[in-house]
Parts: sequence; structure tokens; C-alpha cells
Amino acid sequence: MGRRREALGRSFYVRDTVTVARELLGRHVVHVVDGAERVGRIVEVEAYVGAHDRAAHSSKGLTPRTRVMFGPPGHAYVYLIYGLHHCLNVVTEAEGHGAAVLIRALEPVRNLAGKASGPGLLCRALGVDRRLNGADLLGDRLFIAAGEPGGIRIVKRPRIGVDYAGAWARRLLRFYIRGSEHVSRP
Repeated sequence: MGRRREALGRSFYVRDTVTVARELLGRHVVHVVDGAERVGRIVEVEAYVGAHDRAAHSSKGLTPRTRVMFGPPGHAYVYLIYGLHHCLNVVTEAEGHGAAVLIRALEPVRNLAGKASGPGLLCRALGVDRRLNGADLLGDRLFIAAGEPGGIRIVKRPRIGVDYAGAWARRLLRFYIRGSEHVSRP
């Protein structure tokens, strides 16, 4: 089966962000670099549910940085944090909503260059940087494929590094596969 037929369709992303986040677990992120596929199984994610979520970048409104996050669903929102690490997010819900899912950790499947537990390490291992900001995840270069989502047990925890967000910091919007040794923090 060709990559395009394996990629999740747009309708997968045009749904409630928490639902998409949970259903991304077990799926495969694929990045084609120099003709070779780098593949990782998603084992940890965080949901950023829209402009009303004080931990979401979209809470500051539409800016050049957040434009992709407010754009059509099924696109990559890639940004640089602390001037050092890239973070890969998947835009969700209707255009203009400002929601996305941060992919926090991967289990290596094929050709990953290093550890992928944590958003910065994940992007380094996949070879993802800001040049992929806005990439359509239905394309041939960067996409999410069906993978193996069935039969997993999901743990819910507060998101990491969002203490500034008040009550939003305590919301259980981080999801990971119970028992995975590739989760960034249990």
C-alpha cells in the first residue's frame, strides 16, 4: 500500500482536539528524508484545545507565529522553544479555532536518529524543524499513518511546563500509553 493511502485523512483532524490527541496514540509519524522514511510510533501527546486554553499559543491571538495553528486542520505547527528545540504539533478542529496536539514522544520504528522521548529530541530524531511549519500532513514528505492504535491503555496527566496557565495547568490534557518506556515523563 502506498504512503498516500496510509496517511490519515483530513476528517481525522477536523474533530475535538482531545479526541484527536487520544486517537493519535499508537499511530505512526513518518518523515521522508533523502528518500528514507523515519518512522516513530506516537506514545505521548498533549492537547491544546483552543484560544480559550491559557496554555495554548493561540491564547495570545493570531500572530505570525500562531497563524498555522489557526489555519486548516491536518497541518503541522512547528515552532522553536527556548531558542533551542523544535516542537511538532498537529492542527485540529475547524479553521480559526486555534487548537493543536503536541506530539511529545515516539517509540522508534524505523530509521530514527536518536532518542525521541520529549518534543525536542523527537524533532531531532525525525529531522523536523521550522521549515516544515504549515506542512500538509496529507502530503508525501511528513504525515501520520494508521499505525497500531488498538488495545492500548491511556494514562491522563496534566501537561508539562505550563505552570503559568493557572487552572489550565492542572487540566488532564496530557495522554500517554501506559507502560511505554519511551514516554518523556511517567
